[in-house]
Amino acid sequence: MAPGWSRFAAASLAIGAFACQPPQNAVRPTVSLRMRGSPGDAMVTIDDETIGPLDFVAAHGVALPPGVHHVTVTAVGYFPWDKEVQAELGQGPIRLDLVLARVPD
Repeated sequence: MAPGWSRFAAASLAIGAFACQPPQNAVRPTVSLRMRGSPGDAMVTIDDETIGPLDFVAAHGVALPPGVHHVTVTAVGYFPWDKEVQAELGQGPIRLDLVLARVPD
């Protein structure tokens, strides 16, 4: 092998691998999650990330990447609500309707 060839080959492989990567700002496919329920100020958490109040999520929805996601809804004075959802491309929106149950006095 000619001198310097291995450096050229390594650089070519590195450039080729980089060129095959999707752009950082590439749009990734998602599935729409639509929720509605009460109380409206209950907090929605998906995969341990707080999304916001239920009313906000109901108005705007959430874009989920494909896969399994854990949805939790909590509010002071109410039992928490949990659900695991499967987001699959082409399935259409995931719709969740819920009403949190009050904790008895």
